[in-house]
Amino acid sequence: MSGVPVVVLVGPMGVGKSTVGRLLAERLDAAFRDTDDDIVTEQGRAIADIFVDDGEEVFRALEKRAVAAAVAGHEGVLALGGGAVLDADTRALLAGQRVVYLSMDVEEAVRRTGLNAARPLLAVNPRKQWRELMEARRHLYEEVAAVVVATDGRGPDEVAQAVLDALELKEA
Repeated sequence: MSGVPVVVLVGPMGVGKSTVGRLLAERLDAAFRDTDDDIVTEQGRAIADIFVDDGEEVFRALEKRAVAAAVAGHEGVLALGGGAVLDADTRALLAGQRVVYLSMDVEEAVRRTGLNAARPLLAVNPRKQWRELMEARRHLYEEVAAVVVATDGRGPDEVAQAVLDALELKEA
């Protein structure tokens, strides 16, 4: 292996990056890593608690560091937090990587997540906030992505297969 991720998954919260990432890792006989999990492990507390206690700016700094470490040293499937692409340095790190943007529309987001308040960036008027987040982020996801895979109406196995097909990767 090359010392860089085989596949990097980006997309909004609730799109299934972790679930699909685990399936991809299994199919590719590779390790799976989620930068949100890295942050939780390092900090010893939930992401929602970091947002509440320390603010989004502190969380984004932790996220930037976690992504840089993972991109530099993980050779498997890597899932990034929904806002990781907001950072220009992170986007630059993703250049040349096999990045897949897992997309979904707002109705799918409602179905999957209920757009509940447990997600710190969706605490007030979740539907409106999700749309605003996507308006701010969609072009960034598209900028870093080698391919876009729509997840609407698809189960995790179907999405994983669509990613493999789009990247022309063979299962192990």
